Amino acid sequence: MTTYDALTTWALVAAIAVPTFLVRFSFIGLLGRVGELPDWAERVLAFVPAAVLAALVVPKVVTLQPTLVGTFGHAKIVAAVVAVGVAYYTEDVLATIVVGMAVLWAIRFGLPLLA
Repeated sequence: MTTYDALTTWALVAAIAVPTFLVRFSFIGLLGRVGELPDWAERVLAFVPAAVLAALVVPKVVTLQPTLVGTFGHAKIVAAVVAVGVAYYTEDVLATIVVGMAVLWAIRFGLPLLA
């Protein structure tokens, strides 16, 4: 493993932080001058929360750890499918989370007791 001295580390942090700050600040600055976003931008930005949630949840659902294959991995997939169905029909975030977690816990803790 390569080790860097303190100056190199801080230079790398600054090299990453400054462009990130400038990109975010430029968007805020431009939005302040324009006043409000165009309709097409609002339509596109409406999908950001769903995309972020999918990016966080999908990898945890579809990737199986080698030690859990056949036990807990399939329960996550079943619970996710049920949660998607609840989300589609109710359009309620709280109901989706509650039902999805209830199904996951029922499969994980309830079904092995019945076997």
